[in-house]
Amino acid sequence: MTLAPRLDLRQSQSLVMTPQLKQAIGLLQLSNLELEAVLMDAASANPLLRVSGQEGEKEAKADPKAEEPAEAGSADGESALDISAELIDRDRDTGDFPDFGSTGGGFDGEFGNDFAPGGGPTLSEHLHDQLCMAHGTPVQLFIARQIIGRLDEAGYLTVPLEELANDLGVSVDDAEAALRMVQSLEPTGVGARDLAECISLQLAERDRLDPCISLMLNNLDLLARGNLAQLKRMCRASDEDIAEMIADIRSCDPRPGHVFGVEPPPPVVPDVLVRADGVAGWLVSLNRENLPRLVVDRAYHARVSPSCRDKAASSWLGEQLADANRLVRALDQRQRTILTVAREIVKRQEGFFLRGVSALVPLTRREVAEATQLHESTVSRVTANKFLHCTRGCFELRFFFASGVSASGGGEQEGDQGAASAEAVKAAIRALIDAEPADGILSDDALVTELKKQGYEIARRTVAKYREAAGLGSSVQRRRQKALARAG
Repeated sequence: MTLAPRLDLRQSQSLVMTPQLKQAIGLLQLSNLELEAVLMDAASANPLLRVSGQEGEKEAKADPKAEEPAEAGSADGESALDISAELIDRDRDTGDFPDFGSTGGGFDGEFGNDFAPGGGPTLSEHLHDQLCMAHGTPVQLFIARQIIGRLDEAGYLTVPLEELANDLGVSVDDAEAALRMVQSLEPTGVGARDLAECISLQLAERDRLDPCISLMLNNLDLLARGNLAQLKRMCRASDEDIAEMIADIRSCDPRPGHVFGVEPPPPVVPDVLVRADGVAGWLVSLNRENLPRLVVDRAYHARVSPSCRDKAASSWLGEQLADANRLVRALDQRQRTILTVAREIVKRQEGFFLRGVSALVPLTRREVAEATQLHESTVSRVTANKFLHCTRGCFELRFFFASGVSASGGGEQEGDQGAASAEAVKAAIRALIDAEPADGILSDDALVTELKKQGYEIARRTVAKYREAAGLGSSVQRRRQKALARAG
């Protein structure tokens, strides 16, 4: 074999991710609020793009015979989008996507009325305003300001006082005096170093802090476990006294700082709106109230293009026009793809919209992808960060992809081929636990028996898993909680 340079000619096929297809895929996984920011940035960078008024509502019937959306062109159509999505996910694990049955949440009330952000001063501002009227040495006032700056959102001082004194180069006595100054401010309980001290400050203000309740506060772990018998022995108190002390403790605010300057949660703005139609079944539409309409200003292009006399300017203007057209087509493709997927979800989960979470049926992204002739990763991107609003509330689209368990036909599901969704089982478990009497707490084995009567064939360990996922305690924990409730 000779070692010499040579030229070889090879022919091969490969998928190439163009910037246009990458942009179209990126738009799919954005929510309406995120997309609005992207469109505003694009309009500010491209003189041929203009953000006009809001579009009228475009509806699509949740009917398998409804007219399918037209293709947006071979370069930006669904087939090219799916191929490119598959190219992006080539190095990923392309097995079954995980189910997100517990990620969705409902919000009662009509959309637009329940998410008004709060205002007012922050906890730090509120405490600094009061500190201006406090009496103390300049050193203590300085330390008090530092303590306020190190309180967490609940109003607790999480830094050890000795460490704080060393950091500031002051004595521990001055630090303790400054801490007492902060603890004298409103709301009562701020500046506490743990829960027991926070409750003690509030009870002391009400003149309810006696040695017996102080002993109970020093043993909050026993109270949390519901060990009332040991607390009675330690405090040498009667059942009536124990119940009164528990009621006093429960009346305190464990997080006094949360009433000031709480950062409001981001508003949940639905991307898809679903409402019932007596004639056509369900109407599925995009929420365009917060989505400006992007248009290409061709009149401006016609005025400007004659003045581009050199080749560079004419080429730049042509690129801007092409970019604007591609973005508009990609946006239209995004909207039609979301509607296609949303229609299929509504059709598959119609029982949920009629009867609630107990009627959810198992559904995977692969099933939706096969029904809509989209790639599975495209369905995953469409349902990411998207919310659906209906009469039952606002739910993330991923909420409707529920895993399944076996059912023997005794449940309320219709046409489920012997399967029920995990969310339906969780709802059944919650209903059983909510209905159990204080003297008849159901064990996991008893829950298995009751669920079998309802048609759910489910193992004990699966019941325990779903119970814990729903935030429900074990039978021992629930028995202690009910005992505490009776004592309080």
